[in-house]
Amino acid sequence: MARFHPKHTFSTKIIITIFLSLSTFIAIAFIANHIFHSSAHISITSNWLIDIPNNTTTPPHNQHGVKNKAPERFLSATFADIPAPQWSWEQMDSAPVPRLDGYSIQIQNLFYVFSGYANLDHVHSHVDVFDFRSNKWVDKFDTPKEMAHSHLGVATDGRYIYIVSGQYGPQCRGPISTAFVLDTITKKWDNLPPLPFPRYAPATQLWRGRLHVMGGGKENRHTPALDHWSLAVKDGKALEKQWRTEIPIPRGGPHRACIVVNDHLYVIGGQEGDFMPKPGSPIFKCSRRHEVVYGDVYMLDDEMKWKVLPPMPKPNSHIECAWVIVNNSIIITGGTTEKHPVTKRMMLVGEVFQFNLDSKKWSVIGKLPYRVKTTLAGFWDGWLYFTSGQRDRGPDNPQPRKVVGETWRTKLSLS
Repeated sequence: MARFHPKHTFSTKIIITIFLSLSTFIAIAFIANHIFHSSAHISITSNWLIDIPNNTTTPPHNQHGVKNKAPERFLSATFADIPAPQWSWEQMDSAPVPRLDGYSIQIQNLFYVFSGYANLDHVHSHVDVFDFRSNKWVDKFDTPKEMAHSHLGVATDGRYIYIVSGQYGPQCRGPISTAFVLDTITKKWDNLPPLPFPRYAPATQLWRGRLHVMGGGKENRHTPALDHWSLAVKDGKALEKQWRTEIPIPRGGPHRACIVVNDHLYVIGGQEGDFMPKPGSPIFKCSRRHEVVYGDVYMLDDEMKWKVLPPMPKPNSHIECAWVIVNNSIIITGGTTEKHPVTKRMMLVGEVFQFNLDSKKWSVIGKLPYRVKTTLAGFWDGWLYFTSGQRDRGPDNPQPRKVVGETWRTKLSLS
């Protein structure tokens, strides 16, 4: 019979203890890794529609167990709201559908609103029309089946609306190169020569008889493009079979305002980088990438050279159709600015900006009813309108949440 040995038992206990400790450590590491990746996925979707508790506030009790008076947020001046007058806004009839990354064109009293996301899994493929005279949504018609659904390039000559490139389908699919033109009188669509390469949310405008397309994102949605092409057009027809290469834009990227006024072409704001499709995802599920939002302003002059103008009061993106021209000023509503320095969450913009074309100076002239990106702005009979976009989570939380179709207006009087 084997003899009982206390020394051997003590050694065995040590080995068992070490084994259990190592097992526990591995399990904790596995769980932590799983939580990290889960939270990363939530962070990506939180810029769309998922409601997540805000973790930027201070805990309810401090280190001594004393209850704090109130939570405090950390927002530097770059990310916080800029002080501005509170405007009185009147809510009008909402758009027939909510839309994010929709696009708009105003022709006199009619406001044409194109496509966009309903949510990440569903995109619109039609046009809604708002009449500023009656303040009613008065018409709806389909877009071509081959046309992109979001992140378009749009411009008009007062009758024909030109639509170039953009993203086809939901989630984070890549851009296409097709181009179309809509006759707003007959409501008939026609084809234009495709771009040399697909572009995602390029800056687009009609200038001196040519349709200009600049920057945007490349095929992966993320890489900024510097290319600048133009196409001669007249009365809804292309006068050339191919796009002409023009001087590259100084800084690439999507989600910029592109405006022609006083025979000069302006490109305002934007960002470098954007969400990309997750590798191997059959539905092109969105995956976050690093983005840099900027407030740069460029003007193309008579010599076809880019001139740098004063930047916006804060970095601003998602403003493609968020602008109007009033009293020789460019007015821009909402957008997105740099991400929060701690949480890295997207921060929405609720200010209304004015760029005086005489003085070339920016000012902050008012606030929207809430912070919101991809607004679709119009101006009629002294009223500033905006509709649609993705709004904030509340007055104290500038993160994106709900995609809306709300329509608002306010009397605009510029000094």
